[in-house]
Amino acid sequence: MSGLKKILLVDDEQDILDLLSYNFSKRGYIVHIAHDGSEALNELSSFTPNIIVSDLLMPNISGIKFCRIIKDDERYKNIPLIFLSAANDDLLALSSIEAGAVKFLSKPIQMHLLFDVVKEFESTAQ
Repeated sequence: MSGLKKILLVDDEQDILDLLSYNFSKRGYIVHIAHDGSEALNELSSFTPNIIVSDLLMPNISGIKFCRIIKDDERYKNIPLIFLSAANDDLLALSSIEAGAVKFLSKPIQMHLLFDVVKEFESTAQ
């Protein structure tokens, strides 16, 4: 990693985005946000994060579909994606990993756990 810690946060709930954005900014990350998979794809056209943290269940383009799209794109396939979801469902967790996510974490968010996971995977990015 080139020293800059860049993260894309994707969630359809503004309060979750506010919480995550605040906490990652406090830790020195350059933070970009998107409210669904479609917005996230638009963000990726001008911002290349070291890691993506995304909700799973969102309108327009779901987290799983968003993950599949970026994993099929040569420009983004090496960016680790972590899913967060209030749906604590083993099948969804398995589907998210099969789509290419590196981790599935259940909401409510445990920030210390999320920071540990992000730190573990951000160095694998391009």
